[in-house]
Amino acid sequence: MNGKVGIGFRRDFADEFLSGNIIQPAFVELAPENWMNIGGYWKKQLNKLAERYAITCHGLSLSIGSPDELDFNFLKDIKDFLKEYNVKIYSEHLSYSKCNNAHLYDLLPIPFRDDAIKHIVDRIKTVQDFIERRIAIENVSYYTPVAAEMDEATFIRTIVEEADCDLLLDVNNVFVNAHNHTYNAEAFIENMPLNKVAYIHMAGHKKVSDDLIIDTHGEAIIDPVYDLFESTLAQMNPVPVLLERDFNIPQPIELQEEIVQLQKICDKQWTKDHAIKI
Repeated sequence: MNGKVGIGFRRDFADEFLSGNIIQPAFVELAPENWMNIGGYWKKQLNKLAERYAITCHGLSLSIGSPDELDFNFLKDIKDFLKEYNVKIYSEHLSYSKCNNAHLYDLLPIPFRDDAIKHIVDRIKTVQDFIERRIAIENVSYYTPVAAEMDEATFIRTIVEEADCDLLLDVNNVFVNAHNHTYNAEAFIENMPLNKVAYIHMAGHKKVSDDLIIDTHGEAIIDPVYDLFESTLAQMNPVPVLLERDFNIPQPIELQEEIVQLQKICDKQWTKDHAIKI
């Protein structure tokens, strides 16, 4: 899958994935929580999907930054699912979505603080030991910092290095945060541990005002995000790249056009000499 482009699997266009020939990704990604322990029609569809495509998983419910205890029953289900479908990459968000056993249905930012780093590093190590594999942690979009004591890049880099986990680099999230919090997106990426990137996400966003854009996964990727993507690839070795489109689903041909555009950039940057960021 390295250097190839996949797409998030949505039930909205499941028929196209399984019987059509317009959308042609190299692999698919799905949220394991939406597919674990199911049976019947959708279990059969999932099995058909696994016969046709390699699968990666991007979780929604680990809540790695939560103060709550880790849910080991949930982790056992995750471990079994990843093994059953021979999932090569399992990623999660560097955020939290659960507190006092209440699911918040949103990805909330974690304070950029030393105590938060220690808490998250310990939890990532525990998760990796339990599921017996590395996980990739994604940089998330956020709209207000919370009690920050350091910059976001330092926070993420320190967690990845101390936990000895991988990084899921969401290029659109970098663009969104850089715009909303007025920092330089290129400099941010240069400060990431690019040698630890296992996976890249690309998506669209919505401009709400001159000083606010929202990460929606519901719009086409814009040219400045493509530009940031291309400059990022020039600094690192090939990894899988995923197109996210969760809402406002266009016609299949439009999704395929975005896949093709992303693949052209991958081929351009990763078929020539490139440096690994250390």
